[in-house]
Amino acid sequence: MGCSIGLDAKITLLAAGVIFLLALGLGVWKYRQIMTSDEHRAHPYVDIAHRAALLYAFATLLIAVFVHLSAWPVWVNLLAAMVVVFFFVAAIAGYMFHGARRDTVNQFEHPTRALELAMVLLIIGEIGGFSVIFAGFIVGQLL
Repeated sequence: MGCSIGLDAKITLLAAGVIFLLALGLGVWKYRQIMTSDEHRAHPYVDIAHRAALLYAFATLLIAVFVHLSAWPVWVNLLAAMVVVFFFVAAIAGYMFHGARRDTVNQFEHPTRALELAMVLLIIGEIGGFSVIFAGFIVGQLL
């Protein structure tokens, strides 16, 4: 017997589970690199991808709670949550890309205009998306 939660919270919880499963898989990749490298270390971006995925999975779980308690309509919560999740997953994918290519240990060492734009969009998307959900929580639970 489960509790009743909205579609917006269910989809956000699903995203948290998928990201957590990705984190577990990235842990296998990291472990494999640790065991096969001469220094017994994974590439820095494989390590970053693994850690980021773990953190983003739990951040997405936290977002799901705020979504569940938000006063906004399902479509507003879902849109805001998925914007945040999109940027979480995009960041993980970027780290995986650099880890697989082994092309850098610091993607900001020689930043491109595309990277600068991506970072601005990420900042706006993550902070903006969560702010919408958090405002819905405040309206729904505190006012």
